[in-house]
Amino acid sequence: MMERLRALRGLFACVGCVPRRTRRRESGRVSSPVPACAATLLLQRLQDQEGVRAQVYRELESVLCEDDSRLPCGVVNRLLAEVSQDLTAAQDVTDNVRLAASNVLVALARTHFSLVMAELQGHLKAAGEMTKEFVLITLSKLFSTYAPQCIPFVWLTLAGLRSVVGQVRSGQMLRIACAVVKQWSDGIKVHLSSGKQCPWPAVEKERIYENLHQLFFSVVRTWQDSKEEEDKQAVLGAVASMMAVLLQEELQREHVWEQFLWLMHPCQEIQDTCRVAKSLTTFLEVLEGVQSVIPRDKFLAITSAVFYQLSDDTKQHSEADSAELTHCILLQARICPEETILFLQSQLEKEWEPGCVAALGLLGALARSDEPVVTEKLPLAAEAVQRLCSDLRLRVRRAILYFIKDLLSADTRSCSAWDVVGHIFREFSRATGRRAAGDLSAQEAQEEGALQQLCMDILGSLDVSVRGMSKLLWPRLLLFVVPAQYTGMLIPVSRCVQALAEREELTRREIAELDPHFLSSMFQGPWLTPQTLLVRLLVVAGSPVAGSELQAAALVLMQKLHSRIHRAVGAMWDAEIPLLLQCVQGKEESFPDSAAWERRLLKFLRASVETVEDEAWTKGLSCELSRYLSSSPSSSGEKSLYKALGTVLGACKGVLHIQEKLLQHLQEANAEEPSEAQGMISLLSHAAESNFRAVLDTLTMFSSRLCKGRNSRISRHKKMELDSTRAHATRSALMLAHGSLALCASKEELLAHLEGDIVGNILLLYSCSCQDLQNKLALVQSITNFSSAFHAVGDCFNLSLKGKLLEILMDMLKKYHSGIPVSPVPLKVVLALEELSKLKPSGGSKDMCEMLALCCKSIVTHPSAEMMLKIRKSQQAARYLQLLQTSLKALGRLMAALLETEPTRDFFQNIIHVLRRSMTSGNVWERRRALQVCSQLLAVCEELRREDACEHFGSLVGFLAPLTCDPMPTSRQLAVTCLSSLLRIQAKVTNRVIEMGDPGSLCEGLHACSTVCQLRASSKIARMVCRNFPMECTIDFLMAIKETFRKAKGVRVRAAGQWMITFLQMYRKDICRDLPLILYVLRSCTSCTQQSMFMPFVCQAVVILTRCHTEVAIDNFSRLLGPTDSDTWRRIREFCLQRWRQ
Repeated sequence: MMERLRALRGLFACVGCVPRRTRRRESGRVSSPVPACAATLLLQRLQDQEGVRAQVYRELESVLCEDDSRLPCGVVNRLLAEVSQDLTAAQDVTDNVRLAASNVLVALARTHFSLVMAELQGHLKAAGEMTKEFVLITLSKLFSTYAPQCIPFVWLTLAGLRSVVGQVRSGQMLRIACAVVKQWSDGIKVHLSSGKQCPWPAVEKERIYENLHQLFFSVVRTWQDSKEEEDKQAVLGAVASMMAVLLQEELQREHVWEQFLWLMHPCQEIQDTCRVAKSLTTFLEVLEGVQSVIPRDKFLAITSAVFYQLSDDTKQHSEADSAELTHCILLQARICPEETILFLQSQLEKEWEPGCVAALGLLGALARSDEPVVTEKLPLAAEAVQRLCSDLRLRVRRAILYFIKDLLSADTRSCSAWDVVGHIFREFSRATGRRAAGDLSAQEAQEEGALQQLCMDILGSLDVSVRGMSKLLWPRLLLFVVPAQYTGMLIPVSRCVQALAEREELTRREIAELDPHFLSSMFQGPWLTPQTLLVRLLVVAGSPVAGSELQAAALVLMQKLHSRIHRAVGAMWDAEIPLLLQCVQGKEESFPDSAAWERRLLKFLRASVETVEDEAWTKGLSCELSRYLSSSPSSSGEKSLYKALGTVLGACKGVLHIQEKLLQHLQEANAEEPSEAQGMISLLSHAAESNFRAVLDTLTMFSSRLCKGRNSRISRHKKMELDSTRAHATRSALMLAHGSLALCASKEELLAHLEGDIVGNILLLYSCSCQDLQNKLALVQSITNFSSAFHAVGDCFNLSLKGKLLEILMDMLKKYHSGIPVSPVPLKVVLALEELSKLKPSGGSKDMCEMLALCCKSIVTHPSAEMMLKIRKSQQAARYLQLLQTSLKALGRLMAALLETEPTRDFFQNIIHVLRRSMTSGNVWERRRALQVCSQLLAVCEELRREDACEHFGSLVGFLAPLTCDPMPTSRQLAVTCLSSLLRIQAKVTNRVIEMGDPGSLCEGLHACSTVCQLRASSKIARMVCRNFPMECTIDFLMAIKETFRKAKGVRVRAAGQWMITFLQMYRKDICRDLPLILYVLRSCTSCTQQSMFMPFVCQAVVILTRCHTEVAIDNFSRLLGPTDSDTWRRIREFCLQRWRQ
């Protein structure tokens, strides 16, 4: 049989299958004996079964590849027979040997291609028990290596493959066969489409198509029911490649189309989407080059299959898979653009969400493709998508936005019938509203936020250089600057406007040129005026919650749109706005806080209005600010515009217009809302900076309305209105407004209107109010403000009016001192008294002393320790403690002011008398507050060089000494500060150098937690102070120590005892003159009930004195005891008499 095939091989080579030039080349070669000898030896080894066959095959392959010399015909025949036996053996041959044998055939084909190909063709058509797996593998290798030589054998190979199809049903053999079919089909297609002269005559070409057609139907008929996934993929790839060739032949098309649905069916079953998509892509690319119309049912089959894959949510496609499937749709759109668009439109009209989303994604891909045939149909797609704008499904909304993004980046002309820019803004507003409603879950809120960001990204990424983009955006963008719901979009809007400005596109079109229907449907609200635009941008730029990026966007828009606001501000804004941008973007080293930024913006606004110098425009701006304030809710956070309105009204010239706007907002404001009350005050004070008289007249007029008829007969409704909480809150706000007005008045205006108008109106409003906490605080704050303003001008205040105000404030202090627990009123009163006491002429000394004593009791002695613990646990603890600290500082300043105006020494003594009660108090907080006031007082005395402190040196040291070991660290530090001040005052008065030592090192021990360390440090401080102690203050010092013994507890008593012993040891020889009085003080100490703590110090003091001054002490002890002497003193007396009389 094999001999017959080899004989036929010679005939096969002679019938024209081998090109003529190839035959000439083969016959013209001269055989070389050396490789033939090597090949013969290796062949002999194979025939003799010597060595490892796979290794021999590899050596033989190497020999065949090294040289182009031809083997003798006999050797070739023997070699083909040996290799074919291993290649097709059904058993007893390993795959390793088969593979090596296959490689030998490929190597042999270099010089004997026709013989090798004829051998393989014979194996393909052979029947019987033999394997053809490696025959197919070898055939594939031959095509990969010698494709041009394979072309003449195409129809024979196709015929051979058809016989293989009938013998194989599944498995690896099927997949290899499909790969070979696909490989050879692709080779045919390439050869046919390469444009080269086809080597086949028409008959041969017809035979190739016929064999391929038969192979195609054989594959479809035999393998269409394959079950394995890999088998399906392989069959589908082979069939698609054959169809790509057959559709080029007109006679075969109809039959091929009939089998097309079989190709589409696996698309819905095979899991490897990328593989299927690639096969379809190959098929569609062929269709693109075929000049024939795809039947409608076939087109729908392709589109439906691919679309099903894309829209199926159960299949998690990778990016590569989705890209391949999308590419299939793009190929279809190139072939049938209108049909593809219509199909996708039909999917949009369905209620199936995944299909709708997939269709939108594909339409976007079509827009990105930039294909002319597709671009022409985009208006149809945009019109279809526009119908989905009201769809509330989140995935659909997101898909529409992505489609718009693709559409805008590809072809703006397709947007002419649909306002896509408006839809982006509406979608942003919808997402903002849904998030603000607060009824979304966390995931839903996050998704809506992602939609908002997508809207911003789309608008911010637009390329204004694209043809038609500037016309699409401008001036349409202006309409979305003012509405508050689009605030977040100002960032991308500013980028677009900035880009348009660089292209000088901002002056070419006006809003009036836009479609009136679009204007009425898109822009519901006040018409866009220069003032409306400026107010909106000012609101965003000044909002503390907007964020620096949004504030910067508003400033950029303001600068770029200056010609639409007012042409006069162009140069000024070009200079100032970049400086503001540096502040916002943090490029300045001293970045302002919110209050400083607000002041800077108001300054910018004032400069802008002054630059305009257009009364009508300024009035329009004030009207727009007024309208904006009236329409915004009190909780909007935009009430800072009150200051802006006041600034603009301050620049207006028309008094009637100013009063009209002020009265409007005074009547509309709900003073029960703190933000509105503060806004009303800010409005009046800022407007008064340039129009003081008009504002004051308006305030007087409005105040008289609130107080009119309080004591006369009025209607019940009017009385209820005047007694309402809103009316009382309004009076409080008006009192504060009068005080603010005084602060911004000039000297002439203040002197002319303070006593009669400002103070008179304040007292009138207070008398008509319910005098609750809010009203009292308002009165006190207004007194503080106008007192500060009047003190700044340096003139004399009305003494009787000052007395009346002092009386009101003192009455408040007395009421709150009598038992009301905790209130900010006393603290605020001290601040007011501080400012009021600075006004000349000063009051009487008695009144001042009474006032100061009452202030100290109110601020220093209250609140109690229990109340302080409650305050520290409350929510407003920080605020109250800060106010308390401010009041303590104010009390110190008040004392300083009174010391300047009261030169008598009794006044200082009264202050010390008030403070010493608190310094020996059992309330740790009270002692701390007393020490803070004392430190401020001594600092003032040091500055004024008053000798009052020197006269009370001993008593002050006696009270301060125990406090160096106070439980509170701050108190210990303050006690040392006071002692240092006392020593410096003493040095200045006596012109002596005080040995201070190192105060820092002395205080280190006081910061320790150990009481032993604190007492040791206190003793060091005691020695330093005692070295500079004036002897005339001895008794005062010991009397103060005695007070500590009586009232103090714990370590403070031990500290007092140590200071006393330190003093007596240091000056025991110098105090003979004061010895009787000293013994009297010690004697009175023993009558205290708490003797256990300090009695050792008393005994030690008596021993020190008796040893140094024995005669005087014994004489004192020899006197008769009094009825009030304690038993302790009796025992001390008896001990001393017995000891020293001996």
